[in-house]
Amino acid sequence: MNRSLLMGASVLALLLTVGDGDAQELTGPSPMLRPFNPSLVPTMNIAKPTEWGDQTPIVPDGFVVTALATDLRIPRQMLVLPNGDILVAEGRGGNAPALRPKDVVAGVIKGQGNTQVESGNRITLLRDADQDGRAEVREVFIADLNAPYGLAFVDGYIYVANQDALVRFPYQTGETRITAAPEEVTKLPSRINHHWTKAMTASADGQTLYVGIGSNSNAGERGMEVEEQRAVVWAIDRETGARRTLASGLRNPTALAVEPESGALWAVVNERDEMGPLVSPDYLTAVRDGAFYGWPYSYWGQNIDPRLRPQKPDLVATAITPDYALGAHVAPLGLTFATDGGFGGPLSQGAFIGQHGSWNSDDLVGYKVSWLAFADGKPNGELVDFATGFLTEDGQAKGRPVGVLFDPERRILLVADDLSNTVWRIAPTLPATPDRTTP
Repeated sequence: MNRSLLMGASVLALLLTVGDGDAQELTGPSPMLRPFNPSLVPTMNIAKPTEWGDQTPIVPDGFVVTALATDLRIPRQMLVLPNGDILVAEGRGGNAPALRPKDVVAGVIKGQGNTQVESGNRITLLRDADQDGRAEVREVFIADLNAPYGLAFVDGYIYVANQDALVRFPYQTGETRITAAPEEVTKLPSRINHHWTKAMTASADGQTLYVGIGSNSNAGERGMEVEEQRAVVWAIDRETGARRTLASGLRNPTALAVEPESGALWAVVNERDEMGPLVSPDYLTAVRDGAFYGWPYSYWGQNIDPRLRPQKPDLVATAITPDYALGAHVAPLGLTFATDGGFGGPLSQGAFIGQHGSWNSDDLVGYKVSWLAFADGKPNGELVDFATGFLTEDGQAKGRPVGVLFDPERRILLVADDLSNTVWRIAPTLPATPDRTTP
């Protein structure tokens, strides 16, 4: 069978098994929103960690998964350099104190579902020159960072979004370690850092660096004075450090990527908790210049969050609806677009989305990598499971996907798993063909 047709059949088969019921209704451009339904103690269901053993994530027929590197120190986001070397940002940030007794309880319970490995606060370089799926070179590329997360490479410099500042380092092709001191491009908001991750990507022309800055609370409970320049995406001139707020009201934009056909910036956003297990879907959206996306006063457009006092109806009236709901509490932390024909067939044009997994939900949701086809620069179809098996049948977690990264040159998808501290490599089992974009 033609390689593209084989992959197409596999993906279509997956469509028949993607979720059902309530979870399915909370995805797509027009999700069926549930009523606001808070409780004194938020719904909590945590997948307890377990080992992969000799297993790997489950992918469609025609693909193979290997562990490119294991025993990392909380891998988050990744970057492929022009020579094929892979950089992995490792670490954990945040220093927000608990505000309410239930925050203490929730924090302890949520912590049971995370890795207990010490924060790396570094960037590791992986090199798989023979493309056998196992990194034969592994070096600490940059050490002594402050919870690095977003990465970019432009014009001879590696840019790193730490939790408190955007910095850069000069880079020479092929080097495996940088010892030069960081050059600060601009400081990033770091007061409290309830949401500490600073997602980043470069514009198509490389001149602008986009940085996502999460909120300092779930829904404004710490007071709005600590939310200055939070829940926003900044556009930063990479040479001068000058910045402006591109868009606001995005509670926690955890991954950013440029859609290759349109050149538009897109983000995955973690929405608020404690509204009920089926309320307020996380989402994927184009980040429109000057747009307001609702947080904290409204969600999914102009649906009011009644917990906010005082309300701001004039501001809510300007809130725009995101493009595509991913489901409530799935915690998307990864976003990458297929480029140069992707994997071919139905996987030629679209986005891979890493879903870290839920805590504020009766059912365990997320814990997988999804695929969403695009056409003409916009979502075109249903959300499809691509890499699963991170959960066992009895609800334990072998892994939790964070960053995802498609490498068109080597035709692989990389997945950072911050529970098993692994970078997974997903590749086609069949050889590349010149017509790989032909369905």
